[in-house]
Amino acid sequence: MQNVAVAPSVDLLEVFQTRNGSVFQSDSQKCWYVNFAGHNNRFDYRSIMKLRKAIYGIDIEALLLSSDKAPDIEIVFICACDHCYVLTLLEIIAFKELIEGTFVMLELNRILHDRVYRLMA
Repeated sequence: MQNVAVAPSVDLLEVFQTRNGSVFQSDSQKCWYVNFAGHNNRFDYRSIMKLRKAIYGIDIEALLLSSDKAPDIEIVFICACDHCYVLTLLEIIAFKELIEGTFVMLELNRILHDRVYRLMA
């Protein structure tokens, strides 16, 4: 994880990064910053879990196999959040990769923290 200073009072740790975006964690503000599609949005724990559920709920295979003439876009709106994403099919795949990687890193961090403190006790 990499320390990145955005503002003098905010210290961010990089959780995960791809070519298309990145996710940073702020321990002092107890939130995450998701940088994707040119937007940097702030999410608390409840909101990032809702974002994860919304992104995982998109059936990419059905969108790929659909013969409808509707555009291949999805609008991801999270209730109780000011953020709305309008994503193309390729952006959905890239965003899903970013969110999956983020939660893998958070789980890995939790496992390491648990093992280290278990050994010390």
